[in-house]
Amino acid sequence: MAEVSKAAKVGVMTIVLAGAAYGGYRFVSRDVGGGSGYRVWATLPDAIGVSPQSRVMISGIQVGVVDKISLYNGQARIDIKMSPDVPLYEDAAIGKRATSLIGESFVVLSPGTEGKPRIPDEGRVLYYIDEPTIQSMQGQVAEILKDVKTVTETLRNTVGSENGQERLAQILDNLAEVTEQMNATVRENRAGVTQTINNINQITGESGPRLREILRNVEQVTRDIRTMTAAAEVPGRNGQPGELRSAAERVGRATESLESALKHVDSVAARVDRGEGTLGRITRDETLINEVETVVENVGELVGGLSRFQTVVGLRTDYNFLANTIKSYVELRLQPAEDKYYVVELVNDPRGKTDFQQIDIDTTNPNEPAHYREVRTITTNAFRFSFQFAKRLGPFTGRFGIKESTGGLGLDLHLLDDRFELRQDLFGFGEELSPRWRVALAYEFIRKLWLLGGMDDILNADRRDYFIGLQLRFNDADLKTVLPFAPSSF
Repeated sequence: MAEVSKAAKVGVMTIVLAGAAYGGYRFVSRDVGGGSGYRVWATLPDAIGVSPQSRVMISGIQVGVVDKISLYNGQARIDIKMSPDVPLYEDAAIGKRATSLIGESFVVLSPGTEGKPRIPDEGRVLYYIDEPTIQSMQGQVAEILKDVKTVTETLRNTVGSENGQERLAQILDNLAEVTEQMNATVRENRAGVTQTINNINQITGESGPRLREILRNVEQVTRDIRTMTAAAEVPGRNGQPGELRSAAERVGRATESLESALKHVDSVAARVDRGEGTLGRITRDETLINEVETVVENVGELVGGLSRFQTVVGLRTDYNFLANTIKSYVELRLQPAEDKYYVVELVNDPRGKTDFQQIDIDTTNPNEPAHYREVRTITTNAFRFSFQFAKRLGPFTGRFGIKESTGGLGLDLHLLDDRFELRQDLFGFGEELSPRWRVALAYEFIRKLWLLGGMDDILNADRRDYFIGLQLRFNDADLKTVLPFAPSSF
């Protein structure tokens, strides 16, 4: 029954890995010949809010990531990994844009004019996009307030001073003099005015019927206006005010509400100026302001760290030559930073999982000792589990934790731009007289696809074996490109 279970498990695992290999082949086949994109660099006045692995956007669409940030001639140098299908031209421009009020930013690009020469690999983006920031807006508001203060001070110094009052008195005297001159002019032209009035009387006498018609029209218009402006208690209105009166009443109520709101605003502003309430204490208490700024900075660092969190998935299958068996791995790597990560691994080992049981037996059988101890070695087909923490220093990566359900250590060496690895693992303490030492060489011969080979259980001659295998390794950004091609039944 155990053999059947083991065979069924190997068959199921083989089917799953075959499906994963097919999906990986679909993914790898699209990338073969496409390269891994290209790199460009540019300089910015500062890189505040931008960090490695930050997004690079064109028109709100991510087209690359920030690879490295360094200092170049007193400015911030930004190295960018660009998607291979997004070209940049010689008049392309770069800038940065804030994503929130806590200080995090991302890089924005203008691709330039199509038809001009393209920027080559390792080329430089020469032009800069001056994006508005919160700091620049605060500066503009401060300048406006300074102008308003200058105007009020000018009015106070002119109108409110003794000299300003004297000028106002002179203006009033000049106005009175002009009025007297106009009266004199009217008295001198009284005869002409009388003649004009006579002419008007003659005209009105001749146009009497037409004027009466005009007056009737004016009366009708006045009646309509009175109806529109009538109050609700006017007879014949059925308790409904006129349209203009209703509108005027609504305007009056809105004015009263606005006055009440302004009173509340004045009250709140006065409390803030006096340092009362939460907002007042925040604006006047320097210690509290510093604490709030510290909290905002910490939140910014936390959000920035979460946005840079990366997930790496690995699918691996090894063939053991001497045992003539297949060993399979499913690996999940959680990487919050470039120099450290956590790895979780599920392993289907044909050797099974070995446990040791120590049993103390008391017996009355005269043919056996009265008390003796049995040590039983039990091997099952259970999956093995790994959980390790890894830290990278230069070309070396050290790992420690649980390796295939036992305590273990690991040391990796990375060469050739991380495309060649020498992996070593030491684990299985207590299963044999000597621990299990495994050495493997891995090479990424196609993007995301690795070829492995090495020796397992080197220290135990009776269990030593040689293996060769393939591993497909991809991250969450690769998953975004693979998922649109997944069958709709998923």
